[in-house]
Amino acid sequence: MGESKKRKKRGGKKGKEEQQAIPSPSAKRTKLKEPSTFLEKMRARLSGGHFRMINEKLYTCTGKEALDYFKEEPSLFDMYHAGYKSQMSNWPEQPVNVIIKWLKKQSPSFVIADFGCGEALIAKTLKNKVFSLDLVSNDPNVIACDMANTPLVSSSVNVAVFCLSLMGTNYQSYIEESNRVLKPGGWLLIAEVKSRFDPNTGGADPEKFSNAISELGFKSVKKDFSNKMFILFYFTKKDKQISKRKEIEWPTLKPCLYKRR
Repeated sequence: MGESKKRKKRGGKKGKEEQQAIPSPSAKRTKLKEPSTFLEKMRARLSGGHFRMINEKLYTCTGKEALDYFKEEPSLFDMYHAGYKSQMSNWPEQPVNVIIKWLKKQSPSFVIADFGCGEALIAKTLKNKVFSLDLVSNDPNVIACDMANTPLVSSSVNVAVFCLSLMGTNYQSYIEESNRVLKPGGWLLIAEVKSRFDPNTGGADPEKFSNAISELGFKSVKKDFSNKMFILFYFTKKDKQISKRKEIEWPTLKPCLYKRR
């Protein structure tokens, strides 16, 4: 009789321990959330890593090499722009919006060439005729091409825009192409990351950059240093082009490489 009571007591104790070991429904939900959050963080890190890799590639190769790169694997272009969009979300002001604001004050008859258009925001915002140019086109309104060799007709546009798109090692050939397609008196607008024009940290001298473009056949109208993140250059194409130019000394624009966050 005493033995059976002891066994019952031991059995009761064991049952109690087993009950305590069973997790509550709320505990299960907490554990399920952890892997999900972890995976999201891992995906974000992998995505950011891919963006930085592609970004470095674009800054350290020619435009033709970049075009071939994306032709071989078009999905990388989408990956790059997703990362780019994420980076831009941290900027207090977007340079493309400043350019759009300026363009809205110009004639609606102006024809615009958007070199390195990305999401083609200029074309989507304005009523002007806009040629949106980029390395890859997922949009029927975007022309896929090397920006040094576009299908645009010579002297056919009023405004050429480079918004954070002077990325190739042969960036000067993009500007030469804009000179070809611009009408005399047409505008050239360039927005670039400010650090690329800080001589104290290895960047180009903005005056030398401006002088090189002027030697190509442009007149410097304005340099806007007011923004913390980017510089805006405004040029107009001279009516009379120099038939024979001396060799232009183009400054090297250092790559804009994003740090891991």
